[in-house]
Amino acid sequence: MPEPGPHQIDIGTPPPHDASESDEVTEGQAKPKTRFPVRRVLIVGVLAIATAGVVTLGFTSWRIIAQKDATLTTPQQIGNLVIDGSENGVTTADYLQTALAAEVELDHTVGAVYQETGEKDVLFLGGTGLIWTPSRDLESAMSLVSDKEGSVTNLHAVDPGPLDGVMKCGITKTADGDLTVCGWADHGSLALAMFNNRTEAEAAPLMRQIRDATETR
Repeated sequence: MPEPGPHQIDIGTPPPHDASESDEVTEGQAKPKTRFPVRRVLIVGVLAIATAGVVTLGFTSWRIIAQKDATLTTPQQIGNLVIDGSENGVTTADYLQTALAAEVELDHTVGAVYQETGEKDVLFLGGTGLIWTPSRDLESAMSLVSDKEGSVTNLHAVDPGPLDGVMKCGITKTADGDLTVCGWADHGSLALAMFNNRTEAEAAPLMRQIRDATETR
């Protein structure tokens, strides 16, 4: 090797290639690549959860908008049921409205006593307003039926019909025997009905018929 000249710098002989160092660098550089799929899975999972939340929120918002502007009326006749316009019937209806308004925050309440031959009366009470938690508010309203004989038992969901929302039926005991109780609630209305001398199999479809006749949006 020639001697370095006046303007040359002796950098010496390059060190021999160390395969182990090169491999370590290569391995060190490869590690992020093995972790990247894990990060990607986590990100995808978070995005999936967020998307599901948005879809659920959107569906709930749509239901609230679709149901919130409900109106309840008490027609003079619903099928074979005829409204009781006697003083006792009107007084009972007023009492039912007052009791419901005190239990559940509603903008407007209605009440009526319907009669059918064979002593199959129906006590109906309901109201309208923006209801955020229909199922919970319905169960709260069911406490109106409770008395010294006991609360509504065996309360369970039944088919609410085409108007959607939630509908539940149960049994409460009275001095005259068991009384079937059914109620519905959605984001714009809530109602209860008490049926004497009717089983749940009879009361549930009748409750849907009453709902179709009294609730409009």
